[in-house]
Amino acid sequence: MGKSSTAARLPRSKGTDMATIYEAKDCVRKVKYLVLPERNRRIVQEFMTILGRREEFNEHGVPIPNKVVMYGPPGTGKTLTAFHVAASLGLPLIVVRLDALIHSHLGETGSNIRKIFDYASVVPCVLFLDEFDAVARTRESGDEVKEMARAVNTLLQCLDEFGDSSIFMAATNLETELDPAIWRRFDTRMTYQLPDEKDRRDYIRLLIGGFGCEEGAEAEACRLLGGCSFADIEQIVLKAKRKAIIERQPMDGSHIGLSYEEYAPAPVAAGARS
Repeated sequence: MGKSSTAARLPRSKGTDMATIYEAKDCVRKVKYLVLPERNRRIVQEFMTILGRREEFNEHGVPIPNKVVMYGPPGTGKTLTAFHVAASLGLPLIVVRLDALIHSHLGETGSNIRKIFDYASVVPCVLFLDEFDAVARTRESGDEVKEMARAVNTLLQCLDEFGDSSIFMAATNLETELDPAIWRRFDTRMTYQLPDEKDRRDYIRLLIGGFGCEEGAEAEACRLLGGCSFADIEQIVLKAKRKAIIERQPMDGSHIGLSYEEYAPAPVAAGARS
């Protein structure tokens, strides 16, 4: 993990850092294995193009998009997309820690949210908040305490005031629970799903790389791992590689099958927690 070279201090809550900083070079290593569905690939490419031509868009009075919300099942690439954007822009990625951000003391959560956004206004970065629903849940929910409703109000203010020197990215598996007013603050929305056959095949091929394998092993992996998330596919293929290395043999269908059986991926639902 890289450390920020900037003089600005990472916000803290009760003596604990509220986020982890990954420098751009660390982000590059993180996205070695990333397959984006075609729709999301187009969205990211357009996003990058706009950011690279700021002056042209400013001349036409068209606002620069810099707030992205990603939603869908766990393990489908939302977090890796944040790493990819930071790596492509050459910016540090600030990954917010929810356990330090959310506090039981009155007003503390809203204060912590403000600190994080104030930091991003001073230090150009990609600010990433996973499990976004934890701090952006609808204020109409009857079981929510007033403290979290106040936190949502603070979040809305911070999003409205967010400048264009940094990028804010949020991810959730529970998009239906986000406050409607939160949705309106995002200029870019990306939905994620379990990989289809093409994306699954491309990802398995990427994971196998130059590793020796028997003919048909890749096709067997693609068939067997249908319905798995990208995260599960990675763990199963890596497990199969280890078995092949132990046996000093090329990876084959039996390695994939046994690894799948041992890993036993749980069914992924849209409302599941990552």
